[in-house]
Amino acid sequence: MPRPEDLLNRELSWLDFNARVMEEAEDPSVPLLERVKFLSIVSNNWDEFFMVRVAGIWRQIDAGITQPGPDGLSPRQLLERVASKIHAYSARQHELFHAILEPQLEAEGIVILDPKDLDPAQAAFVLDHFERALLPLITPLAVDTGHPFPRLGNRVLVLVAELEPEASLLDGDLPASELSFIHVPTTLATRFLRVPSAPGTHAFVMLEDVVRHHLARLFLGYAVRSCHAIRVTRDSDQPVEEDPSEDLLKTVEESLRDRRRGAVVRLQYEKGLSAKVLDLLIEEMELSPEDLYPSSGLTAFSDLMQLYAQVDLPRLKDAPLPPLPVPQLDQAANLFDAISRNDILLHHPYQSFDDSVARFVREAADDPRVLAIKMTLYRVTQNSPVAAALERAAERGKQVAAIVELRARFDEAANIAWARRLEKVGVHVVYGLPNHKIHCKACLVVRQEREGIRRYCHLGTGNYNERTSRIYSDLGLLTARPELGEDLANLFNMLTGYTRPPRFHELLVAPQHLKKGLTARILREIDHARAGRPARMILKMNALVEPQIIQLLYEASRAGVKVDLIVRGTCCLRPGVRGLSENIRALSILDRFLEHARIYHFANDGQPETLLASADLMPRNLDHRVELAFPLADPVLAAQVVEMLELQLHDTLKGRVLGPEGDVLRRGLDDQDPPLRSQLRIYEHTLLASGVGAVTRKLPPLPPEA
Repeated sequence: MPRPEDLLNRELSWLDFNARVMEEAEDPSVPLLERVKFLSIVSNNWDEFFMVRVAGIWRQIDAGITQPGPDGLSPRQLLERVASKIHAYSARQHELFHAILEPQLEAEGIVILDPKDLDPAQAAFVLDHFERALLPLITPLAVDTGHPFPRLGNRVLVLVAELEPEASLLDGDLPASELSFIHVPTTLATRFLRVPSAPGTHAFVMLEDVVRHHLARLFLGYAVRSCHAIRVTRDSDQPVEEDPSEDLLKTVEESLRDRRRGAVVRLQYEKGLSAKVLDLLIEEMELSPEDLYPSSGLTAFSDLMQLYAQVDLPRLKDAPLPPLPVPQLDQAANLFDAISRNDILLHHPYQSFDDSVARFVREAADDPRVLAIKMTLYRVTQNSPVAAALERAAERGKQVAAIVELRARFDEAANIAWARRLEKVGVHVVYGLPNHKIHCKACLVVRQEREGIRRYCHLGTGNYNERTSRIYSDLGLLTARPELGEDLANLFNMLTGYTRPPRFHELLVAPQHLKKGLTARILREIDHARAGRPARMILKMNALVEPQIIQLLYEASRAGVKVDLIVRGTCCLRPGVRGLSENIRALSILDRFLEHARIYHFANDGQPETLLASADLMPRNLDHRVELAFPLADPVLAAQVVEMLELQLHDTLKGRVLGPEGDVLRRGLDDQDPPLRSQLRIYEHTLLASGVGAVTRKLPPLPPEA
């Protein structure tokens, strides 16, 4: 195991990643509304970080755990460092929006108005909206001896109003002072209310300001002494206590209800909130100094995504990069015939998910020769076309099995709804394994053909989710190779029944084989280096946390193996440390698409091996989930993936080189590389390969510094 000083802390590394996301909001070469979008993403990421990671730290502290983690930090020390970093980042975020982005938005005619500054027509519009759409949804919650402190919703804007009776009513009928909480009703409406404005202007008022401006209509007989917005974030990572005698579906549903009752781990509040009210909030919600986050102006920047969606100004957004057709499938009348000829590599969102993966499941549902469909569903949308195709296949009498992972964090509700729908039409629904999340992405289609039964497979690095397929960069494989078909059949038998499959031909399955398989391949590169042969690895993932793998990579570096890491998010390895990791380079790419593919490439002394996987190099993926890694047997496809990796390693515009403290050293591994933005170059290559519209389509230009 690595020494504590050789590991970066996981939580602190994740915060460094989010600082890289904020860099995109700070970058003047990024279109203005895209900068606003990235600022929203930063806040949304922090929300989840508090709900899961900070909540986990607090649970350790409350349990009295003082033992340091692998990096040498105790839970209390870690909490203090996390709070210090986020307070600094939060101040940076407020300064960025109010001092830089908001004035630039106003210069472009996008203004956020104070209700006091509305003209008569706008004021009448806002008043009508308040009385018609907001007032019926508002329930003021008083706090006094007869009214207990209310339950404040998770990530909900709440107004805290301090009231006092009007002088003419001080006759003993009304309390001398009151405190009232008002949940701002944003569930049915956007937080940014568009108001009538001059042509070329996009004018908005904030919903909380609308409510605040009309409080007199709520509290008749009272004067409003002050009113400030607050927002609480709660522990939402409630562990699912599985009882073997209980149905897992029922258990997860109950856990979702418990999530709403989680402890408060952060209080955001507008500066100016009275000390008396703040003390009350601290006492009632049992808060510590680390939990307090004062804000100036806009509270909850995560809602800026709503502003981004409402303003249709293409010149202030990224030029569209519409998904392109997959050449092998575009002209194919029958998708299965195309797959039977050659393996087909898919790259989303550059290539269309709907015309490839969704089409694969749709055609399987409609093809009379298809006998059975088996697939895993980890994150599905409420209107998932893939799940709908499974539903239709079952209605047509096909054997359909769906492994629906109910414990996919924050997507449990949609998964539960689909599980119930699929069960109703006769799909064999499995809710996962008791002690392991099923995180692999696989679909198996069994088809009756003239020569006999044939299996068709899709394997991927990303979820069967049409929404994320448009913004996540993932790879997939369509294949009819018998070895993979047999492996997938054995895997599904293991997941749906009680069977221990024979040795897999090509799949590496976690938790049984994946970690061992990757370890063996790293050791093989070490052996090559020690024997004086060229040795190299390119490993691309979302997160690198697993201590044993990190230790192996350090050993590889000391042996002379050249290691290139492309890690989007958390990286606990320290790259570039003399005597420890001087042969390891780490790059983090942040651009318009979220880098999500997991690729593990090993040079193997001239006999290269390239694996695609669903798993990051984290303990939870390798030891506590069902994950898959699969090889690209076609050398042409493998070469295409390696070419893409090499392109990303030379990204000088969006590729950040990580230093040994998790900091960003510079853009691009080599200062001498010409300007390159890998995602645009990949789209350009995909466009040329598609053969469609290569002359008429125009790529967006590189940023000015290029």
